Amino acid sequence: MYRIFIIEDDEIIANLLKKNLCSWGYDVSCAQDFSNIIQEFARLDPQLVLLDLKLPFYNGFHWCEEIRRISQVPIIFISSAADNMNMVMAMSRGADDFIAKPFDMDVLTAKIQAILRRTYSSGTPGNVLEYKGALLNPPRCTLTWNGHDIALTKNELRILEILLEHAGKTVSRDALMTRLWESDSFVDDNTLTVNITRLRRKLEGEGLKDFIITKKGLGYMV
Repeated sequence: MYRIFIIEDDEIIANLLKKNLCSWGYDVSCAQDFSNIIQEFARLDPQLVLLDLKLPFYNGFHWCEEIRRISQVPIIFISSAADNMNMVMAMSRGADDFIAKPFDMDVLTAKIQAILRRTYSSGTPGNVLEYKGALLNPPRCTLTWNGHDIALTKNELRILEILLEHAGKTVSRDALMTRLWESDSFVDDNTLTVNITRLRRKLEGEGLKDFIITKKGLGYMV
């Protein structure tokens, strides 16, 4: 089931969109906190975004750019301000389509279906993982914190992936080593310690102190 995130402050339009798309079998959520759209986006991890241009706090152009920093999810603008300049600006910021209000629901649904089919016909992209404001983007191999992208090595990415997938729970050293080297064969235990230590220093340098916690005799957790 595809998840669709509607970022629209007009409740009548948002609910109309949600009701129609749910009838087609989509899992639909509407934005609640217009001052912090990225947190909701990361938590929902949608496969498509419907984005209004005129919003409280920040406009759709801003949120399109923010989403593009962490994801390549399809974004469709829906706005009454459908002049050529706004359309060009939307596309230049990473939008996939721009639909003018008032719109025909059948046409919009057909466009959504076409974009989803085109985008995910060969499989779904890697998930963005979020924990307390830190956003892990596996396809880009980055961790975003306070608006800054932290570049990760392959091993650092894998460590954070498994820890964030089990956020709040302890992950054993054996499980981490198996995921890191994709094998249950012997790997020097000190190698994992070195990788964890380097990753911690990198995160602390960006202000993420105590992000990875050691559970003595058990493993690690975030």
